[in-house]
Amino acid sequence: MAVLLIAGLGTLFSCNEPGPAGNAAIDDKSETSTDKSAMGGNKTDMPDLSDWPARPRLAVKQMMDKYGEPVEVSSESIVWHNAGPYKRIMVTKKEMPHNFPLPHMDFLEHTVAYNVPTDKIDELVAFDASMTIHKTNGEMSARCDLEGHNVLTLNLARDIINGTKTVEAARMAFGTNVTDDVLGKHPAYVEKLQFAPPTENVLFPDKPIVPGSPRRMVPGTEGTDAEVLAFIIAVDMNEVLAAAQAQTKALEQPAMDYAKMLHKEHGENAVKTMKLGQTINVTPSNTKAVDDLYVKGATQLATLVTLDEKEFGSAYIDAMTKGHNDVLAMIDDKLLPQAKNEALKKHLTDTRAHVATHLEQAKKLK
Repeated sequence: MAVLLIAGLGTLFSCNEPGPAGNAAIDDKSETSTDKSAMGGNKTDMPDLSDWPARPRLAVKQMMDKYGEPVEVSSESIVWHNAGPYKRIMVTKKEMPHNFPLPHMDFLEHTVAYNVPTDKIDELVAFDASMTIHKTNGEMSARCDLEGHNVLTLNLARDIINGTKTVEAARMAFGTNVTDDVLGKHPAYVEKLQFAPPTENVLFPDKPIVPGSPRRMVPGTEGTDAEVLAFIIAVDMNEVLAAAQAQTKALEQPAMDYAKMLHKEHGENAVKTMKLGQTINVTPSNTKAVDDLYVKGATQLATLVTLDEKEFGSAYIDAMTKGHNDVLAMIDDKLLPQAKNEALKKHLTDTRAHVATHLEQAKKLK
């Protein structure tokens, strides 16, 4: 692909050729600005690229020349954020062979914000197997060896999404545009994006399928039964995660049995809580306070994960002792006074009894 490499170098610098009718090309300034400090990041210590293959090493130099200093640097990849119209640009040390439209190596990836319709994802992969769609993040990425060919991929992908080209027509158009690029015709679809990537409404958080599952941060649910239900679930899920981590360690049998018991009983209580929400027609709501509890659990568990088996066992029991004490206080001081529904109050009382039993069992293991 040496000929394409030489000819394709021209595609790294946008010209003023207008886009085709019906496609509004993005403003030149958004893609070709020379304010490199604004498009890349602060000055970053670059790794020694001497052991990188020549082509990825060249791509790093080209992207730096156009977009400035990268934001993320490692021995395996170099990344720019918010560079021109792109959400992200990445060059990887590793090259992957790819034969469409001609044999070459993939190592350069351009990502734009785009909420790709679910029914179009298979078509995009059939068009170019090097494309990746991150539906949840609202991202569409093209991966090739030249920036211009990634631009071409993204432009044709949008045509497929809009229904103006079939997969086969887009593949044929790719070959035609590459040939025109080699001949120095500067095709618009190679020169620049023919659309402005959206700046909002691109994320796709999907929706829960577990019966009785909480909703995420519903405004106005602070201090309600919906929040109380979510707090109970958060407590249980934190305990389940900690118990699952404990079971990956070679603990002494009493501690292992304790972890298995907590996993089972807190898991059962989480399911009961979600079912209760359905029964009383209250959907649990993960308010900021509830989310903070999840974060607290993750933070505490992170301090245990890297400990060896002996240290972990002791630290885990200490954490369970303190954690169950904290939960009892939260139930007594916050959740029971806050709860309105009588069935929920009873469930809290039952939950408290289980937590108190778990606390006493933890104390016996110290």
